[in-house]
Amino acid sequence: MSQENEIWPKSKQQITAMLEDFDIQPTQQRLVIAEVLFSRAQHLSAEHILEKVNSVAGTVSKATVYNTLGLFVGKGLVHQVNVDPSRVFYDSNIHPHYHFYNIQSGELSDIEPASINISQFPALPAGTSILAVDVIIRVTENDACQNDEDSKNSKAEGKLECSVDKRSD
Repeated sequence: MSQENEIWPKSKQQITAMLEDFDIQPTQQRLVIAEVLFSRAQHLSAEHILEKVNSVAGTVSKATVYNTLGLFVGKGLVHQVNVDPSRVFYDSNIHPHYHFYNIQSGELSDIEPASINISQFPALPAGTSILAVDVIIRVTENDACQNDEDSKNSKAEGKLECSVDKRSD
């Protein structure tokens, strides 16, 4: 995904300034976590962030990583992407965009907003307005559907779906 006016990777000085711009006190642990997140545009789980942080900065507790990620999400510094109830990613790209999620590989990838056309919404409840639209297109490898009877029937009917529900945990 292209990052308009974005520089990847971010330097320590840029990360410090970014935290301050979002009213986040740049403590040593927050800086290390932010350096992992903003080394490039990416989607990481909390566990992956914890692993990377501990490989470069010694021991940082799981609670510190989760609390820091919660702070970053709450301040709008990163987006939390919930692909299913047991799988959450933290997205360093805060510009509006959508995602593909491969249920077999567990990979989350960006979709350019211009490549999806959302032209009509239902009537909104009284007194509300749209804040954001999240789109996650869940995909599977083609060979996962080849021997699936429901999939064969769906293909015959012109549907683009597969009945497998294999999740990577």
